[in-house]
Amino acid sequence: MEEKLSYKDLIKGDIPPWVMRFIKETGKGINEFEMIKDGDIVLISASGGKDSLALSLALSIRRKWLPIDYKLKALMINWIEHPIEDEYKEKLKQYYEDLGIEFKMVDEHQAPYSFKGDFNCYLCSRNRRRILFDYAAENNIRLIAMGHHLDDLVETSLMNLCFRASYDTMKPVQEFFNGKIYVIRPMIRVHENVTRRLKDMYDIPAVKPVCPYDQTNVRARLKPIVSELCHLDKLTREHIYASYDFPNPLKSV
Repeated sequence: MEEKLSYKDLIKGDIPPWVMRFIKETGKGINEFEMIKDGDIVLISASGGKDSLALSLALSIRRKWLPIDYKLKALMINWIEHPIEDEYKEKLKQYYEDLGIEFKMVDEHQAPYSFKGDFNCYLCSRNRRRILFDYAAENNIRLIAMGHHLDDLVETSLMNLCFRASYDTMKPVQEFFNGKIYVIRPMIRVHENVTRRLKDMYDIPAVKPVCPYDQTNVRARLKPIVSELCHLDKLTREHIYASYDFPNPLKSV
């Protein structure tokens, strides 16, 4: 197996054109919806997967180029039922230290007692969001950055349209609790194959969180369908994105 490049080279400024395009595309998403302003504190939802680690890298490097300054923190949830290996815990801590991002890992139950034995993708997602929201509220943080990308938006659109009779999707900026917390998705314009390439070429310590429904849930089964649609028109993802008129709740904040 070919040895991977060091992500530290990217931090030092040795950035190839395709990685530069990725960082700038992330910046376009931020600028289009005015997601981050001078003095903001941004909490990154760090799952340990390729997408959240790519987002962390882009936000850290991009910050060096801007005339404004913002603080980055990252929170990783270590599910007690499926804990991250100690080796990767140390690698992840080192990764965020190298990026200059304050990093915290918390141990939580993936299926708490309140679920009463029920468990599915919706409950898991709701539980993760509850933990993130509680941490943000306790630390006076109003911005939570998630590593969702354009493919996530497209898959969510198809799920809602085909199975819920709703033309809705995840939003670049989503307001909660009357503006006390905003979820932002800076990589909303980025294709998933870019974050996958970043993981494959660089020694980013991505760890795939254990999910019992990983290969059987609807989202996973939609991926090849999206791929087929893109064979008909390579801009299918972009067309779906452009079909929405997204609100910008941060514009007046």
